[in-house]
Amino acid sequence: MYIYNVTINVDESIHDEWIQWMSDIHIPEVLATGKFIKALLSQVLVNEDLGGITYSVQYTCKSSELLMKYYEQDAPRLRHELNKKFPDKFGAFRTELKIVREFTH
Repeated sequence: MYIYNVTINVDESIHDEWIQWMSDIHIPEVLATGKFIKALLSQVLVNEDLGGITYSVQYTCKSSELLMKYYEQDAPRLRHELNKKFPDKFGAFRTELKIVREFTH
């Protein structure tokens, strides 16, 4: 299993609209690609020197091949929509994680 993590710092002026859009439109669209089995939206509890509010969106997929297909087939369009909706109001970086082992209680 793999996690595609997107960390996003959002300008406070668009915060409420961004949360609503991510929850109602963007994250469901990413899941609708069929490449991920779940998503988790979390607030990062660190005060940024640059201001804004930081979030992490973690999308879980079953294979690196599915993640590569997402990058090729879906990511450009979905990133474009985000940039078009909130131009110059956020900064993002992406990381890929491979789940080595999961522990539950």
